[in-house]
Amino acid sequence: MQDTNTPDIHTPGSHSSDRVSDELLWDQVLRRQPGDFRYAVTSMGVYCRPGCPSPRPLRRNVRFFSDNREAEAAGFRACKRCDPKGERAAIAQAVVRDACAFIEAQETIPSLEALAARSGYSRFHFLRMFRNHTGLTPRSYAEGVRARRLQAALGTGARVADAVIDAGYGSESRVYEKTGALLGMTPGAMRRGGAGEVIRTAFADCPFGRLLVGATEKGVCFIGFAEPDAALLGDLRHRFPRAAVVADDAALADTVRSVLCFLDEPRLALDLPLDLRGTAFQQRVWRALRQIPPGETRTYGEVAASIGDPRAVRAVARSCAVNPVSLAVPCHRVIGKDGDLTGYRWGVPRKRALLEKERAAAGKAAA
Repeated sequence: MQDTNTPDIHTPGSHSSDRVSDELLWDQVLRRQPGDFRYAVTSMGVYCRPGCPSPRPLRRNVRFFSDNREAEAAGFRACKRCDPKGERAAIAQAVVRDACAFIEAQETIPSLEALAARSGYSRFHFLRMFRNHTGLTPRSYAEGVRARRLQAALGTGARVADAVIDAGYGSESRVYEKTGALLGMTPGAMRRGGAGEVIRTAFADCPFGRLLVGATEKGVCFIGFAEPDAALLGDLRHRFPRAAVVADDAALADTVRSVLCFLDEPRLALDLPLDLRGTAFQQRVWRALRQIPPGETRTYGEVAASIGDPRAVRAVARSCAVNPVSLAVPCHRVIGKDGDLTGYRWGVPRKRALLEKERAAAGKAAA
């Protein structure tokens, strides 16, 4: 056991006598903050990540190591709770991936009992693993699979009755009862794919290249940038395959000017009338994104918590990915829990540039 007066501590990147560094690491352990080092508990013979949820050990029983190999060389074994080697996490990910593939291959929604038996874990353990890795219950995930099937079928112009059956629903009435949560519009409207609607469009040059704005009578339905004109128009037409898309620079002049002014000086939110079409969940996420002030960011987990569904982190990420009106719905302000910028429809470098410019503008406003 270690004596606090004459410590035998291996500290990452420093000499063992560097007590200041040792105490900083210990403070990080007490706060359960993530870090690139490991701490071992001599009384238990295990080593842990600094964010381990286990009860905090006595300081005199703690030693620090730079990595797993160093801790194991000193005779310690990996903690089963925080899994510093990532072995349990890898197994859980494989189990969840298999379950997701199984759900997507079935015509009907498999029971929790069947999924748990397939995984080899108890119902409780399997459900916890699935929630931890997807942010959803298996039932919610399966409902999402059916909704995507229905959307895809309706998007090709299939008859509503045929699309409902092919997607795995028992009857049309069940779909119409939950139409808002499933599609954000009636099945007929989705099947029409914008048929009978006119989408006015306007191109402009912006700091990131070409900019395209599209709008229906209700409001802006598409904002895209940083791609060739043909690619931007293709994206818009994919979302509204049967709508009439017409160029109308004059009608959208004020809207385009607002977007360009925002890109030039993003001090205020981009306030435009919007025609957003998505599921009820997507609409909740998009509303939450519009509440994030310029110059600030939120993690996917924080957005999920703000809409009252803290486990739906991955579903929030998917909603950000399909956001049709970038900038007006600022999905670029959502980042990973470790501060990583993660993906962005228009490229991570542009996401970084947008955030840096917004922070600079916010700093000037505060000064």
